Amino acid sequence: MIVTRFAPSPTGYLHLGHAYSALIAEGEARKAQGRLLLRIEDIDTGRSRPEFEVAIVEDLTWLGIEWDGAVRRQSEHLDNYRAALDRLAAVGVTYPCFCSRKDIAAAQIAPHGPGAAYPGTCRHRTPEDRAERIAAGQPYALRLDVAAGLDLTGPLTWRDCHAGTVAATPDLEGDPVIARRDAPTSYHLSVTVDDHLQGVTLVTRGEDLFPATHIHRLLQGLLFYAPPDYCHHPLLKNAEGVRLSKRDGAIAIRALREQGKTPSEVRELVKCEA
Repeated sequence: MIVTRFAPSPTGYLHLGHAYSALIAEGEARKAQGRLLLRIEDIDTGRSRPEFEVAIVEDLTWLGIEWDGAVRRQSEHLDNYRAALDRLAAVGVTYPCFCSRKDIAAAQIAPHGPGAAYPGTCRHRTPEDRAERIAAGQPYALRLDVAAGLDLTGPLTWRDCHAGTVAATPDLEGDPVIARRDAPTSYHLSVTVDDHLQGVTLVTRGEDLFPATHIHRLLQGLLFYAPPDYCHHPLLKNAEGVRLSKRDGAIAIRALREQGKTPSEVRELVKCEA
């Protein structure tokens, strides 16, 4: 049975791009007589707001999207992520990173080039140096040592509904953060753990997250999780060809509701035959 999910972050109101993604997920679940789950990804405590979560539920209900079972909120399951971190640390594939964003940007100017992958600055620190910094109270995140991880798992692949069988190449992105300075997890770790614990068999999400799947596949291999299938769908874009996003002021579902649009009209706007 297919189990998929829609997993928005409550950092703003849902827009047409979200509606498109949610309807695709619902369509995949219903055509296979499967299950659609709703997950609230609220680990970003600085930006997440309860009122946005309420609005997410209201807008999805108004659109006629029905999900199965209780809503899972990531903030209520931090122990799950800590347990996964402990397992990764036990096999020696994590390390503390004390770099600020400014430090990383400076290291990327040369010879790596702007926008390059994390250069591995803190991967090379000695255990003594790390211990001294931690004892002194220096803030740090935890990164995944991708090379060490691949040495343990060997080659990995995953299946995508459009791209077919994909060879995982997480090393192209550098060592990702898997626990933030302010939380015992990150996007990469939490979604990998959640999908496993919720029994997700098909991850439907935007094609902008295709690169992240390489990292998630490595985490699955290290944690001995069976990988789900993936379907990375195209993104809705505005008239200038820029993808719809909260930060760029994409029109919100509730704004369309206030304009008198009906759920059917909004479904037609996103042209999703769910």
